[in-house]
Amino acid sequence: MFVPNSYEFFWNTCATKFRDKMAKEYRKFWNEERLEKAKQLNLTPIQVSILASIVHKETVKKDERPIVAGVYLNRLQKGMKLEADPTVIYAVKLQSNDFNQVIKRVLNKDLVTDSPYNTYMYQGLPPGPIAMPDITALDAVLNPEKHNYIYFCASVTNFGYHEFAVTPAQHEANRQKYVAWVNQQGIKDRVEISILFFPVYLYFSFLFAQR
Repeated sequence: MFVPNSYEFFWNTCATKFRDKMAKEYRKFWNEERLEKAKQLNLTPIQVSILASIVHKETVKKDERPIVAGVYLNRLQKGMKLEADPTVIYAVKLQSNDFNQVIKRVLNKDLVTDSPYNTYMYQGLPPGPIAMPDITALDAVLNPEKHNYIYFCASVTNFGYHEFAVTPAQHEANRQKYVAWVNQQGIKDRVEISILFFPVYLYFSFLFAQR
């Protein structure tokens, strides 16, 4: 029921008033227009949040998020697995009960982590969000860019962005460029950059003001 944003509270705000404020903001965000857009996508608000959490982790570039969202919606419509690296990272951390570990590179052994959050192993959306998506990620899912892309890979020429592809052959060519770059950088340990994607870090802030 939380929508990431900056909120102003008195320093002595009680838990009940805090909860009520969050519930009010949640209902305000999920207005009729957004609910209708979710319905058109065949998604519930919580499913939008789950997918948005993946989009949020995949790219820090707000202008790219609608494209990434479109890729995942295309995969869902085609009955494909999402195969999202951030879900693997989350599954590994969840299984090891260590969310402080830094995962620099998703390895082949990570892809077979048996967890419902691992979208390489299980079809459809994971059972819950892997992070708290911000409003731009939520709106990216609700307003995806319409295209035919099925694949994407981190760009080695436009860092922070991705190269998108329609066919496996196109994607493999992009992937090989990124693998070569990663190997050239000597990245062999765990990092928060996957073999395919650049996840981002969660942003969620509350502004508490004393009056």
